[in-house]
Amino acid sequence: MSFWKTKKLTEMSIEEWESLCDNCGKCCLHKLEDEATGKIVFTSVACKLINLNSCRCSRYSERTTLVPECLDLRQLDSDKYNWLPSTCAYRLLNDGKELPSWHPLISGNYASVKKAGVSISSYAIKESKSINFENHIIEWLK
Repeated sequence: MSFWKTKKLTEMSIEEWESLCDNCGKCCLHKLEDEATGKIVFTSVACKLINLNSCRCSRYSERTTLVPECLDLRQLDSDKYNWLPSTCAYRLLNDGKELPSWHPLISGNYASVKKAGVSISSYAIKESKSINFENHIIEWLK
């Protein structure tokens, strides 16, 4: 049986935890929160550390030091996962849902993420290319 079906997120080894990441890059997009409503919207502006081709952090082990607003999910209570995209394995599993068929743990291939159109590589821009994140809000991403 697959480990993600038998273990809670808190019970997973570091290797198991890390393998849940599909490298879509959505968590590395800058988000804006309406302070009055708490609604979170995604922008197409990505963190300066992400490689937009692989959608992986170029300095993963140092990310929270280099980018203080970068969050380490393992350090967060799962009730704080609401800002993660609806396709995120951590959010899906925390909510008792299944991994989608394009997820690399199901498909056996990381290319399935791009093929399914889930990766940010086709539309994201680096934060150095944007002055105003509000000009890059993407309504279709949930």
